Amino acid sequence: MARRTVLFLDYQNVYKGARETFHERWEASLYGQIDPMKLGRLLVERNPGRDGRQLTGVHIYRGQPDSSKDPKGYGANLRQCATWERAGAKVITRTLRYPAGWPAEKAEEKGIDVALAMDFHAMAVGGEYDVGILMSTDTDLKPALEAVAQINENRSPRCEVAAWFTPDTHSRRLAISGVKVWCHWLGSEDYKQVADPTDYTLGP
Repeated sequence: MARRTVLFLDYQNVYKGARETFHERWEASLYGQIDPMKLGRLLVERNPGRDGRQLTGVHIYRGQPDSSKDPKGYGANLRQCATWERAGAKVITRTLRYPAGWPAEKAEEKGIDVALAMDFHAMAVGGEYDVGILMSTDTDLKPALEAVAQINENRSPRCEVAAWFTPDTHSRRLAISGVKVWCHWLGSEDYKQVADPTDYTLGP
């Protein structure tokens, strides 16, 4: 029986990581965007244990601009999320927090890592996946990774991580002490396969 595999994406972290790893800072902001469903399929096809996996879910966690403060960003966010959902992904959003100094100071995501961590752990406890792949370098998510790894080491649910990689720089990944967690290292060729060049700021 195929092992049910769910990909959990900390999208802004994944996007920023792709830009920092594969692009220059001055390049257009759409560089770094990825197609989550393509990424999920790539990871399942490349599974380390050759254990017959099936992609049963892609969960994307991201901040959402406030429609009154950033209508252009809000519209682009909606179009991008709608595209993902039509492709079969589940999108979880929370409105960005705007500091008093905005727009000179950047808006920030709040609660996204908590939502991701809760789902990653709760779905493991509930037996909703056999393999959970977490893609983020946010160390705030380490406790969730630790909790899932301790549920039943060597059996389901199995937790893994994914991270961008280039031989020219130090590549970061999530890891936990005392437990070997498999990392799907994704290089430039992998990125090219899943990159999304769509400009979502353009209306229909």
